[in-house]
Amino acid sequence: MDGSAANELAHRPTPPPTLVTVVESLACHFCDEAHTVLTSLAEDFPIRVDFVDARSQAGRALMTRHRAAMSPLVLVDGVFFSNGRLPRRKLTRNLAQRYGAPASPTITPSAAAGGPHG
Repeated sequence: MDGSAANELAHRPTPPPTLVTVVESLACHFCDEAHTVLTSLAEDFPIRVDFVDARSQAGRALMTRHRAAMSPLVLVDGVFFSNGRLPRRKLTRNLAQRYGAPASPTITPSAAAGGPHG
């Protein structure tokens, strides 16, 4: 990379943190898993996570608006991302496109290659 390209990258503004909204239910193992995944991703990417109880007025409104069939409903910057099990690799790719690859990969090479546990 020449000096001007490196200089341009150095002065490029960093995008603001990504807002991930999770509408969760009690005794929901997919919700518990989403907590674990998002805690791990927050170590590598600038994300802010807001948890909303599905029984609250705001939670019911979001579940209805996005026609979520199951919890957790996950929104990324207010846009529907998933419901049910959080697709970790899809979210990691989404964040990597926005911020660049994380310093320490959150996906093992076998999982990235589509191994049986990825």
